[in-house]
Amino acid sequence: MNLLESIFHHRRQLVCALVALTWPLGATAQSTIRMSTTTSTDNSGLLAYLLPAFQAKSGIKVHVIAVGSGKALELAKRGDVDVTLVHARGAEDAFVASGHGVDRRDVMHNDFVLACPASDPARLRGEKDVIAAFRKLASSPVRFISRGDDSGTDIMEKSYWKLAGTMPPAGRYLSSGQGMGEVLTMAAELQACTLTDRATFATFQAKTGLDVMVQGDRRMRNPYGIIAVNPARHAGVNYRGARALIDWITSPEGQTRIGTFRVKGQQLFFPSAPAAP
Repeated sequence: MNLLESIFHHRRQLVCALVALTWPLGATAQSTIRMSTTTSTDNSGLLAYLLPAFQAKSGIKVHVIAVGSGKALELAKRGDVDVTLVHARGAEDAFVASGHGVDRRDVMHNDFVLACPASDPARLRGEKDVIAAFRKLASSPVRFISRGDDSGTDIMEKSYWKLAGTMPPAGRYLSSGQGMGEVLTMAAELQACTLTDRATFATFQAKTGLDVMVQGDRRMRNPYGIIAVNPARHAGVNYRGARALIDWITSPEGQTRIGTFRVKGQQLFFPSAPAAP
């Protein structure tokens, strides 16, 4: 190699090194991933707050499909998405145990609240025991609107009725098959109660006029987990992109952004990913 060739060779190596240093983290993965998630992460504005920061750092765009947790996991089970972010821990564990998902991580938590008309027709305001509140609600004349969609909220609601050992009669129990925002709107129109995650409630409160009647019971805690679709089951999934999102959202940067997200000054999600050892 002569002197001129040597100069060009080293110059090319330097340029390649600089490109590698400045290329967005994870840009070697495909540039788009599909994520199924719950309506609460989308309706609250959390994802609109988080994902631009991830995309800026990784170069990966996230296509969001917001449905109930049950449907989100079903999309993941079919390989229609690359990663899923849900809040249904029992269903999440079963999803991983059956080989459909890998690399599950805790991400954050918030809580459920029992919301009713501000006039408190069921006389529930201030009740601290969610099961006692559900028993009282079952015997009251007030209607209850259920999501009825196999979402994380729906699964939790059904567990409360089971523990209560009773339910409202058919005429006062309406199974909507709708998302949380639609259910809150129905509850307002029908002067009914419903179980909701706090984030969606806070986003819709001004529109509905509903108020929180029951909160704070430890059984109302609502944890969220993120899971990559198993590439051994679905060869076409973007596993590297999914892992890039999982790693980022559970990193100090992602966790800090979750903790700083506010709606009208209220923190709605609390980071819960374990710190790296």
